[in-house]
Amino acid sequence: MAEGPQAVREALASGVVVELFATADAIEKHADLAAHAPVVSVVDDEALAGLADTVQPQGLVAVCEQVDVSLTDALAKRPRLVAVVAEIRDPGNAGTVLRTADAAGAGAVIFAGDAVDPYNGKCVRASAGSLFHVDVVRTPLDVVTPLREAGLQVLATSGYGADDLDTLADDGVLRQPTAWLFGSEAHGLPDDLLDGADRQVRVPIYGGAESLNLAAAAAVCLYSSARAQR
Repeated sequence: MAEGPQAVREALASGVVVELFATADAIEKHADLAAHAPVVSVVDDEALAGLADTVQPQGLVAVCEQVDVSLTDALAKRPRLVAVVAEIRDPGNAGTVLRTADAAGAGAVIFAGDAVDPYNGKCVRASAGSLFHVDVVRTPLDVVTPLREAGLQVLATSGYGADDLDTLADDGVLRQPTAWLFGSEAHGLPDDLLDGADRQVRVPIYGGAESLNLAAAAAVCLYSSARAQR
């Protein structure tokens, strides 16, 4: 389910909408969207509230095909920037990382291991339509070898990493095609991924904060790579 005009617009542009449910008022307000939907079902406010997850739905809910891509197919496109969310359970964080990865120009976002469902309603909303822009992959945890075989250096984020993000940027390391591994805020990355990565990288903390949250750390890392690669 994609809720609201922004998510529906991106889903329509990607050609994955199966059916659009909308109130009469929403159809009038967003006639351009309704005109491009393959099937439009007009429903009342009560019915739409039953379909939507949000407390105050915006009158539009689209039923969409899932857009999963296999790991093999995603890596065959030789992306220069990839984000891996490993066993991240918070849908808001996962959706925000997906949105940030899209903004930074990543070619794929990989949901590895027991990660949240990328089609969870909160995750879809947090992605703000980016779910439909990048390759979304769901795969087991053992991703390091295929990432490396695809020509990507594998950088694992850790508050205790031996490498400093700013130093890597200054030394030109981030110009290389890169896969960033991000773990949950509560538990970090699984040991197998930490040990298998080419480097363990920490984001420097210059003030008194104990740490950055997951979405902020992902934004800093992904944009550092995006800038270096450009």
